[in-house]
Amino acid sequence: MPMIERRGPAVTVLAYDGMSVFELGIVTEVFGLPRPEFDRPWYDLTICAETPGPVRVVGGATLHTEHGLDVFAAAGTLIVPGVADVRADPSPALVAALRAAHARGARVMSICSGAFALAGAGLLDGRRATTHWRYAEALRTRHPRVHVDADVLYLDDGDVLTSAGSAAGLDLCLHVVRRDHGPSIANAVARRLVVQPHRDGGQAQFIEAPVTDDPADDRLARSMAWALGNLATPITVEVLARRAHMSSRTYLRHFARATGTTPIRWLIDQRVHASLALLETTGSPIEEVAAAVGFDSPVTFRHHFTRAMRTSPSAYRRAFGRA
Repeated sequence: MPMIERRGPAVTVLAYDGMSVFELGIVTEVFGLPRPEFDRPWYDLTICAETPGPVRVVGGATLHTEHGLDVFAAAGTLIVPGVADVRADPSPALVAALRAAHARGARVMSICSGAFALAGAGLLDGRRATTHWRYAEALRTRHPRVHVDADVLYLDDGDVLTSAGSAAGLDLCLHVVRRDHGPSIANAVARRLVVQPHRDGGQAQFIEAPVTDDPADDRLARSMAWALGNLATPITVEVLARRAHMSSRTYLRHFARATGTTPIRWLIDQRVHASLALLETTGSPIEEVAAAVGFDSPVTFRHHFTRAMRTSPSAYRRAFGRA
């Protein structure tokens, strides 16, 4: 008997005139390429447009799709990778498609300026959402009912997910794979893409800043590398500053300029990130995990983990730990 191809969950992405193919490529790479190495149906991706036919993209090329908003709205996961103009309202047809899909339980996602389409459809009202840092103030002004968080790479609010600009869409797509299939498969996809399964920090580290040839930057980098190798030990600003041969005040200034955050905030994020692998792959008690990554108590660990991951360490382990 001939083998019957198992079709995975339907994902649709919306193409539009004037778009960059980068965001579309992210979605295609994660959800569209076959993954025969996994013994399970992969996603079934369809590229759609508001009007079926040719779609002009940046660079003078044209792609063609025969699928319109009816197919777009019928999927289990809908992705809006951007909008042509953040100052314009989404079309009534797109608003209706997004609302109908969401009402029947679909998962709706945006990348970069795509958040403006979701906001225009009312799907972000009363929710935390993000977009490219360049558009954050415009989103906040045009849609005051949206709680805009411009410092994160992506936000998962269950049935509605938003990401920051461009490459952060890859972080969000990998997060969705992780949510759907677990950390092992998400990590395998990330390796195929030659990217990290999870990036640390928020958008602040990418906001435009003057480029310098300051040798202090090398000393700063070395101190951060040392910290990453010694997370289980007590680390203070003073310790890091001594490693960089700076005063604490000078170190704080250079650190903020280079990363957009503080050394302590960065350390907490690194410790939370380091704990993920322990929660996923070991059965160590939470107290031991907390100590292994440098938190002085399980209570402190739980507090910072929940703030960063929007779930508790125990719940994370249940969702992503090995069976």
